[in-house]
Amino acid sequence: MAGTKAAPQSQLRLQWVYGYRGHQTHNNLCYTGKKDIVYFVAGVGVVFNVREHTQSFFVGHDDDIISLALHPDQKHVATGQIGKAPYICVWDSSTVQTVSILNGGHTHGVAALDFSSKNGSRLVSVGLDRYSTISIWDWRKGKILATTRGHSDRVFDIQFHHYKEDFVVSCGVKHIKFWNFCGNSLSNKKGVLGKVGKIQDHFCLAFAPDDITYSGTAIGDIYIWHGNELKQTIKKAHTAAVFSIHQYTQGFVTGSKDSSVCLWTTDFDLITKIDLSILPEGYKGLSIRSVYQRDAVILLGTQDSEIYELSTGDETKARVLMRGHAQGELWALAVHPNSKKPLFATGSDDKSIRVWSMADNTLLSLIRVQDKVRSLAFNCDGVHLAAGMWNGSFTVFKTRDMSVVVEIKDRKEVLHEMKYSPDGHHLAVGSNDNYVDVYSVAEDYKKVGQCSGNSSFITHLDWSVDSNYLQTNSGAAEMLYFKMPSGKRITGQEEIDSITWATWTRVLGQETSGIWEKYTDTNDVNAVDVSFEHELMVTGDDFGLVKLFKFPSPKKGAKFKKYVGHSAHVTNVRFSSDRKFVLSIGGADQAIFQWRFSSEDAQLTARSTADYDGSAGPLLSCAAVDSDSQQSDSDSSDYEGLDSDLEAENQMDYRRAVYKEDAAVLKKNAWSNEGGAECKRTARCSLPSAGLSLKHVFGYRGYDCRNNLFYLQTSEIVYHVAGVAIVLNKTTGTQRFYTAHTDDILCLAVHPTKDYVATGQVGRLPPVHVWDAGTLKTLSILQGEHQRGVCALNFSRDGKRLVSVGLDDNHLINIWDWKKGEKLASTRGHKDKIFMVCWNSQDNLKLVTVGVRHIKFWTQAGGGFTSSRGVFGSVAKQDTMLCVVFGQQPGVCYTGTQGGSVYVWKETTLQKAVKAHEGPVFAICTVEMGFITCGKDGCIRLWDETFDKCIKVYTVEKHALRTDSCGVLTADRPAIRAAVLGHGCLLAGTKNGEVLEIHKDGGIQLLAQGHMAGELWGLATHPLKNMFATTSDDRTLRLWQLEPCRLLSIHALPKPSRAVSFSPDGCLVAVGYYDGSVSVLKAGDFSQIYSFHHRKENISDIRFSPGAGKYLAVGSHENHVDVYNMVTGRRVGTCKGSSSYITHVDWDVEGKLIHTNSGAKEELFFESPKCQRMQISRGVLEKMRWATFTCVLGDLVSGIWPPGTDVTDVNSACLSHGGGLLATGDDFGFVKVFEFPVTGKHAKFKKYQGHSAHVTKVRWSHDDRFLVSTGGNDTAVMVWQQQRASPVNGCHGDSDDSDTDSEEEGYDSDVAYEKSIDYTKKIYTENIREKDEAAVTIETDELEDEAHTYIKRVSRGQTEPEKVQKAAPPVTSSGRIQKVGEVEDLVLDHIFGYRGFDCRNNALYLNDGSHVVYHAAGAGVVLDLASGTQTFYLEHTDDIICLTANKHPKFKNVIATGQIGAKPAIRIWDAMSKTTLSILQGFHEKGVCAVSFSSTGKYLLSVGVGDGHDIVVWRWQDGSKVASALASEWRIFQAEFRPDSDTQFVTVGVKHVKFWTVVGGEIAAKRGVLAKVEEGGEMPAMQTMLSLAFSADGITYTGAMSGDIYVWKENVLLRLVRKAHAGPVFSMYTTLSDGLILTGGKERTFEGTVKLWDQEMKRCRPFALNSGTTEHVKVVKAVCRGKGKILMGTKAGELYEISEKTDSARLLVTGHAEGEIYGLRAHPSRPLFATGSDDGTVAIWDLSDKSLIRKMDIRGAARCVDYSPDGQLLAVGLKSGEFIIVSVSDELVWGRKRDRHSSVYDIRFSPDGQYLAVGSEEAAVDFYDLLQGSSLTRLAYCKGIASSAKRIDFSSDSKAIRVSTGAYKALVFEVPKGTPISDETCINKITWTSWSSTFGKEVAGISPGKTDSSCSYPSVNCVALSNHGNTLATGDDYGLVKLFKFPVMANNGFYKSYVGHCAHVTNVMFSYDDRYLISTGGDDSCVFVWKCLGVSIP
Repeated sequence: MAGTKAAPQSQLRLQWVYGYRGHQTHNNLCYTGKKDIVYFVAGVGVVFNVREHTQSFFVGHDDDIISLALHPDQKHVATGQIGKAPYICVWDSSTVQTVSILNGGHTHGVAALDFSSKNGSRLVSVGLDRYSTISIWDWRKGKILATTRGHSDRVFDIQFHHYKEDFVVSCGVKHIKFWNFCGNSLSNKKGVLGKVGKIQDHFCLAFAPDDITYSGTAIGDIYIWHGNELKQTIKKAHTAAVFSIHQYTQGFVTGSKDSSVCLWTTDFDLITKIDLSILPEGYKGLSIRSVYQRDAVILLGTQDSEIYELSTGDETKARVLMRGHAQGELWALAVHPNSKKPLFATGSDDKSIRVWSMADNTLLSLIRVQDKVRSLAFNCDGVHLAAGMWNGSFTVFKTRDMSVVVEIKDRKEVLHEMKYSPDGHHLAVGSNDNYVDVYSVAEDYKKVGQCSGNSSFITHLDWSVDSNYLQTNSGAAEMLYFKMPSGKRITGQEEIDSITWATWTRVLGQETSGIWEKYTDTNDVNAVDVSFEHELMVTGDDFGLVKLFKFPSPKKGAKFKKYVGHSAHVTNVRFSSDRKFVLSIGGADQAIFQWRFSSEDAQLTARSTADYDGSAGPLLSCAAVDSDSQQSDSDSSDYEGLDSDLEAENQMDYRRAVYKEDAAVLKKNAWSNEGGAECKRTARCSLPSAGLSLKHVFGYRGYDCRNNLFYLQTSEIVYHVAGVAIVLNKTTGTQRFYTAHTDDILCLAVHPTKDYVATGQVGRLPPVHVWDAGTLKTLSILQGEHQRGVCALNFSRDGKRLVSVGLDDNHLINIWDWKKGEKLASTRGHKDKIFMVCWNSQDNLKLVTVGVRHIKFWTQAGGGFTSSRGVFGSVAKQDTMLCVVFGQQPGVCYTGTQGGSVYVWKETTLQKAVKAHEGPVFAICTVEMGFITCGKDGCIRLWDETFDKCIKVYTVEKHALRTDSCGVLTADRPAIRAAVLGHGCLLAGTKNGEVLEIHKDGGIQLLAQGHMAGELWGLATHPLKNMFATTSDDRTLRLWQLEPCRLLSIHALPKPSRAVSFSPDGCLVAVGYYDGSVSVLKAGDFSQIYSFHHRKENISDIRFSPGAGKYLAVGSHENHVDVYNMVTGRRVGTCKGSSSYITHVDWDVEGKLIHTNSGAKEELFFESPKCQRMQISRGVLEKMRWATFTCVLGDLVSGIWPPGTDVTDVNSACLSHGGGLLATGDDFGFVKVFEFPVTGKHAKFKKYQGHSAHVTKVRWSHDDRFLVSTGGNDTAVMVWQQQRASPVNGCHGDSDDSDTDSEEEGYDSDVAYEKSIDYTKKIYTENIREKDEAAVTIETDELEDEAHTYIKRVSRGQTEPEKVQKAAPPVTSSGRIQKVGEVEDLVLDHIFGYRGFDCRNNALYLNDGSHVVYHAAGAGVVLDLASGTQTFYLEHTDDIICLTANKHPKFKNVIATGQIGAKPAIRIWDAMSKTTLSILQGFHEKGVCAVSFSSTGKYLLSVGVGDGHDIVVWRWQDGSKVASALASEWRIFQAEFRPDSDTQFVTVGVKHVKFWTVVGGEIAAKRGVLAKVEEGGEMPAMQTMLSLAFSADGITYTGAMSGDIYVWKENVLLRLVRKAHAGPVFSMYTTLSDGLILTGGKERTFEGTVKLWDQEMKRCRPFALNSGTTEHVKVVKAVCRGKGKILMGTKAGELYEISEKTDSARLLVTGHAEGEIYGLRAHPSRPLFATGSDDGTVAIWDLSDKSLIRKMDIRGAARCVDYSPDGQLLAVGLKSGEFIIVSVSDELVWGRKRDRHSSVYDIRFSPDGQYLAVGSEEAAVDFYDLLQGSSLTRLAYCKGIASSAKRIDFSSDSKAIRVSTGAYKALVFEVPKGTPISDETCINKITWTSWSSTFGKEVAGISPGKTDSSCSYPSVNCVALSNHGNTLATGDDYGLVKLFKFPVMANNGFYKSYVGHCAHVTNVMFSYDDRYLISTGGDDSCVFVWKCLGVSIP
């Protein structure tokens, strides 16, 4: 059988799509500006030109489109799809090309879309996930601006408000919400129905001016909303659901399920109603899902997939533009056999059969049937059409009029396949009963045969040409053959092979093997049809693809052309009879696609064929996709395979066992496992005074990289090895280093200006660094998108963008705005490795990637990409491509292949192939007049600009090496991986790790070199000279010189080596091999002296004995150390005893003792040469002198082990010859220096990075001036120069983590408290204000009258007793009684309090000192100093804990405040207008503890209190996150931008200070480096830092817990200001005008709590507060300086203003200190009230002037207070169980008593003043007779209380009390006996003086969700009844103060709520005259005064 695996040359082109998606969607069709109609069906967006009857298609989706929006420009369209990772495409309706792709905002699907109405720059979308996530996009950038949960149920529509900017409305199942977009946050208000409407589903929206919104409802009403309140309903606008509303210039049009369309005026007055069901084109049950009006034409879309056009001028006629199948699957397809009648028929689960014309794309006939249709067949002349049904029956129709010929039911299951025989005599019907029935047409379809034998349902069948045979496929993958018409099965292969088939639709068989890919199920391909004349077959599969294959296709995995558009399984495909078309139908998408078939040669159509790759993301244009390599399993068979070098590179695994960042995690875990603070207090070895600096790096990474070597603008050369980027001055030979990477650098790119460099590395989340090659400073870090590593980088032509490619499975491609650190777009690259990426030199939106077996051409589209594959045609075969570059010609690029050719491309088409090298072409570079190529053949070739001629060839060979080169070539003709021309020379990098400069004459200068691929372990320094030797897995021994740094010689070794050693005189070199053998060589010529081979495993260490070097000790992985005599050349002993492999070997100075370490953590000693094991005591060991000390185990080096690491993590150690410094190398890539001996645990060190992975060896040079280190996998050799410490400033290096220091000086209780505060305990468990279903105003139809009027039932003639005693109504001057009105509203008037106990720098001057801004509870407070009035910002939902003001003149009075919360918000607001400017949310957890504006005011810094104490820099105006980082595991107290910078800021906190720089999208940090700052002094310890200030020239001041101020220059300690304050320096303030610095701290006296310093902090002026201030003023938490005055905030919650001139201070704000405030009582006759707090004070306040009258220290936490009836006495109940009675006038204690030992919850004077009732936690109420004097003898107590006595109310006659208990019961007792009163009749007759109970039928409605009137919902803490008895106030656990009308008897009573308190409101109380309501807070420690508004409040 002939067959091929090649793809066919023929192609399909989508011509027409029949259908429209009308079900489960709405508002999805519209007119464009060109009057074309836009809609969608399946996965295709359709643009329908009605005038010309043409369609164009957008096929960028890969699943069902379900939403659509038209841009205001009427050109751009947005469509959203379903899927696991659904995306949104914005496309041009004129060109049907993608403009932007929006990824990552949703899951499941995109339910609705809308463009912003103003300019269309934003797009809002809502998802199908369980939370209906809403996202707002900058769609051109593909960037999410804000996202939030929309609702817990389905959202049907979402739109931008057309007349309000930044407002969005969403509606859906039983809800409508009104959203405000601010910053990066969306906040919502639910629709308030009130009494106007009912809760129901809302389907659609429209808008009008004046904040009007219209919504269409499920019952046909239209709701009219003003803001979020329902104002009016249009009842029965329709009689069924309103699915669509469209606004046009003259009004509105609505469409409904009731078949009607209504036209409305702009005021929504009805103009006309049109019922489509009564029109000729309509039908009963027609449901309208979409309406759109333009001019006088209305466009309608229906549930049944029809599109109508209706003219408003002629309402009696509708024009049908499109019809299609409706809901259910579409399987049945049949093509009319007459080629002159291009007809086809379809049948669907919608119980319809339709006949269509392919010529004019119209529906010819439609018939409804009784069951689902699953198969169709025309007979041979097309007269009959048979239809197979779901129920097992079939019906035959006459095609002409669709009249029924016959109906037959012989089967019970679905008929999935049927075909007439070619002669027309028989009909074969295949069923799910596993049979094929054969019917005779001539005999009225009598059954004449049956085919049996299939074990599963029949899927496909075909007749032979002679009508004598039938072939079938079944669901069990069976292929059976039958003789017709009898149905007898035939099995003879010869007979079967002789059959010629009339049709071929079966999917199984050798002829169709090629359609099956690997791992596909036999049901994945649903349909096949073959065109025998064209030798082609078309398939439809479960993946929504239509494919073209050659036929026959006997080889599995044949290549194909594929076509997209269907959204789900393609159920059937057929060629038309004339072979001009292919028809395909979709199952779930119900779409019919008509494809134009073209058999022209692919070469002629290649340029016009849009071949897009569906695997890489969204697709475009014509729906055609060529399967070159990615979609076909035949690649390997047609492909020669990879070159050996490329195969090794492709298989390289860059994943690490441990990464550098793991060291910090291990340390943190170790601290917690080992006891935390106890471990840290352990004495640790001191930090070494000397350090290291990197001098030189030997190596260049060439073995797996390419194009990583460049000239810079300065003529320097940049390249990389290990984790270091190297800038080499080729003139001087000196190197400079960029060492910010933490792992292997894999790629490097140079900016077009040649002064910036981008480097990408290996890592879990590998970053890309962009840095300045001149200063070596990081400019940007791009991180968070890639995994495993970054393998390719390239700058755009203008240098503004950077593209990166990752090493993840999909080789993700990202485009970055690298300066901003923003990701602009991303996409999956390819399943195979990408070697290079290159920008199009003419278009910054286009780029090319090349890699293993592929090339792709990409175009950025918003946040995504579109891609097309290279079209090879017949020019050359597909190959792996390694490099790509663009030339001077527009759109032309050049790629180098592994076969040695250069391919020349024009756009996406291959133009020619040029043979350039023997072997892979690794690099191509453009030069002014041509190109440079280099390859594996060791040649560099110069080409002309057309690649027609090779101008010159340079060959890299040893003989060409110039004499001034600093090394020797490893081999001739090494593979060249990088080449570039510059400065008259060629620069080349080789696979062997060499950097070469080739001159015009061919001379080669070797600039740098290192080891080749393979691990590098062998290292030994020369004992007498500045030289060292290395051996590696690359089988070379290399001898290096340290001054100058260069390679001296190379000796090839026979096998890999991992150990090397010099003899004591340097004349011999011993080499240990991986196979267990050893060679001893002469150091001069490397001639061999001895060779030993006693071991089979790796030689891990080797060492000559000291002195004459008589012995050689060789340690192996066989657990032994062999000792050889170098005189005799024989083994003289073996050291045994180690239970694991030998890791290190050392000799003592006398050569008599061998010291070993093993992998089992063993430290052993052996006598030499006998090799007898010795036991050495610790005392002897400490006195011993060692010739070398490289062991890592033992007491002398116990401190080198990092916390949490195992015995293998430190690979190498080396003690300096001077004995003072120990260097180590570890698995984390760090070189560390310790002070020796390193005893104890976790010694201090200085660490240095550069190596990328495990550092295998470290060795000091003979004079200790240098340290040499080798890297394992990174192959790098690094030379470090020792730097001695100067007398004052120590050698800094990179010091040990400061948070491991244990010597912090002193302790302070205030600091300790702040360290330990846990904000999670203060956060709402369920924040009512943020909850989705919460509404401030209750949504209810109506309130029962009982909720307003308390109806009392008494006998006729009786006087009705008052339930609560009311105050006497006021009397006018004329003596008339004034009517008392209700309290209708509250306005916050004043807050007593300022949050100072856990905050700092949170009180600031505004407006040149005329106002002060600060915060208390959840309120931002602005105090007018002139009037003393306060205004408030009340938008926060929990405690505000930080505040800052924008100091830039452009942003005057702009304030930022941060709060606590599960998802805490930062709000930026205007201090004068209180308007919210921006809301920043979604990054921090638990809370935001610090905020700071940058110098220009454009950026905001925030710090979280979550576990990682994350820091974020925001562009606050648009709410975008610029950069973020995890800052510290410890608490951060303050963070501030430098006053002159937008990128630099400092953070201080627990034992750390860090200096940060914003670099692109990341933040780089430097720790504060401590240094000796005093001659002869000790190194200062790192303190807990609390505050910050700045000065010029990079100077930073930090205030410490000890009272010292640390002065830093950059990040290095410059000096100390000792004891600036006696205690912690909590606050510092930099005065920008004069540079003076203000500090506030903790002092023992009032003197000097605030100090003003000069710019250098050398002189200060202390300020003393006036007498009379409280003791708490000794702790200052905030300072600010204005013009001649100082603002000071204290821990006690007070704000003072100090005059600089007079030192006088005045109190601005006061309140209680930290502690809950429960005690509250209003004076009975004066505008005063008293409060008692846990801070141990009772305060009396004046309501008239909002001032504190007095504060009394009661030396205990107060829990309740009460005034006597005459106001002369004040009773205070304490938490200790004691109570006190104080005389108000003189503050003297009148009486004190303690009869209980638990908290006093309530205390009350009786109305007659005789008794005092004290209720306590001990379930008791005690009575005291005050007339008996201050002895306070208890008379009695209430008995029978089952729980604590929470609240007490006296009766008006003082004879009874009501006790509200903790068990939610109200008990009544007799006074003073305490006898219970249980008679309800008696209780009902009692009139109470007050109402404080939270439960009872009178207050049944105060708690949401309460159903039992006998008990209260526990969230309500307190209630207070107004003195006039008509208004009830409550306070609850959610921080809300609420007003109800009293009584509140109906459940969920109507209320108004007020915010400001952050957590539980503990008490509320009306003033004596009801003018004010006072509320107290628990955690917020604040007292709020609310002004009562109402009718005739006196």
